[in-house]
Amino acid sequence: MDFFSLIPQFGGFFWTVAAFVVALSIIVTVHEYGHYIIGRLSGIHAEVFSLGFGPTLWSRMDRHGTRWQVAALPLGGYVKFLGDANAASAGADMATMSQLSDAEKRRTMHGAPLWARAATVAAGPIFNFILSIVVFTGLYIWSGAPSDAPMIGTLKDLPGGYGTLKPGDQILSVGGKATPDWETLSNVTDELPAQSLLPYEVLRDGQKLSVEGPFPFPPRVDGVLGDSAAIEAGIKEGDVIQSANGVPVARFADVQDLVKKVEGAPVVLTLWRAGKTFDVTLTPRKTDQPTPEGGFETSYKLGIFGSYFFAPETRRVGPIEAVGAAAKQTYYIAKTSLSGMAHVVTGAISSCNLRGPIGIAESSGQAASQGLGDFISFIAVLSTAVGFLNLFPIPMLDGGHLVFYAYEWAVGKPLPARALEIASSIGLFLVLGLMIFGLTNDFRC
Repeated sequence: MDFFSLIPQFGGFFWTVAAFVVALSIIVTVHEYGHYIIGRLSGIHAEVFSLGFGPTLWSRMDRHGTRWQVAALPLGGYVKFLGDANAASAGADMATMSQLSDAEKRRTMHGAPLWARAATVAAGPIFNFILSIVVFTGLYIWSGAPSDAPMIGTLKDLPGGYGTLKPGDQILSVGGKATPDWETLSNVTDELPAQSLLPYEVLRDGQKLSVEGPFPFPPRVDGVLGDSAAIEAGIKEGDVIQSANGVPVARFADVQDLVKKVEGAPVVLTLWRAGKTFDVTLTPRKTDQPTPEGGFETSYKLGIFGSYFFAPETRRVGPIEAVGAAAKQTYYIAKTSLSGMAHVVTGAISSCNLRGPIGIAESSGQAASQGLGDFISFIAVLSTAVGFLNLFPIPMLDGGHLVFYAYEWAVGKPLPARALEIASSIGLFLVLGLMIFGLTNDFRC
């Protein structure tokens, strides 16, 4: 397979790499800073804080005696504490430890109290979760939340117009179906006829009016998912699907129904974009998507999603509400990641759901191409995934260290040196195996 065929068409190789490096650098810096700052506050001295591996490109020594550096390979980072044998803190440098006084040993990772070591190790993943919550909180505050009643904020571009609807209208009913709230408005669309124009009752400037407007969920592309058939075909947000396989469509659900029927066969879409129409041909991909019940549903997807023909009127979101929503979103991502891993292991869903660095880089570039907001949101999602992955009870990962500390707490002494050496070797084998498996999927899938 041609390596460059994996690079998204929209921005080319260098754009994709740049987006990946920026996203990964932010996530790694936050993760390692968690280790560093909690270690320092716990009395453990950090000798090196490195962003990247390999030859040093830049470095400086701070007043605490820590060398901060940027290395040539921006594929991770590490904090090396006093007395560590290596960057992974997998063992102690006995030659260094033997030369330290008891007071100096307290400043090492291996001579510090158990609580200090456990807090320092756990801080990395926790800081990743905090980054996700902070980002999602900011996005919720910035974008706001939909008003309690269905109200039109701004109208989106449609080839057929909006009838006589206007921004600021509160939608009271559609097609004779009352719509007191957003959930009802969403549910009644299944009961409405597939027409380009429908009768609406709205509240405008305190008066009830009977007007006409488009189908609530028109066949308009409200967003394109990364690593999808749609993004490879060049479909963009704002495109309106006028027909699918030659059949006119009036609802977004019409497109979804057709994709289900063809079961992976190519689909020809006639699109309207800024006054022009053209055809694109794309092949739906088999996709595993999480369900509200916690499982996964496998179906064919184009990789697009729709919404209302308008942007809802929004209300301001306070910090407490935003933090709560952000925490729920972060928890949902972690829970879905765990469920996805379990389903891959059991064979319930395709192993292609686990991707390696090329797949992540591709997704980074695709998110960046869709705007700053999507890219920032992608960083938050990836940060949660990195924090979650690091908590796996595998030696070489933070979760593995925490398992060792739990053993030490339970039996009152550390794991024997030989057992630690064997466990570290097994952990290295598992981590490398997972990386190779993900990289293989990047080419195979």
